[in-house]
Amino acid sequence: MNIYCGNLSYQSTDEDLNTLFQEYGDVASAKVIRDRETDRSRGFGFVEMESDDEAQNAIDALNGQEFMGRKLVVNESRPRTPR
Repeated sequence: MNIYCGNLSYQSTDEDLNTLFQEYGDVASAKVIRDRETDRSRGFGFVEMESDDEAQNAIDALNGQEFMGRKLVVNESRPRTPR
């Protein structure tokens, strides 16, 4: 399952995201989305977890929790809408 993680601190890294979600199960990938021009975090990222149950547990536990000084928005990611 792919998870959207929003309202991240601009200092957060892929490793921070990975470490945060590892507590809830096996993380296949964790990526903080960065601005192409400045390479600065855009304040959100995506985490892919091996198991849907583990992913749901992570969503339930982390949504609304504070991480690096910001309250996280964590939910199942939705497909990107065409522009």
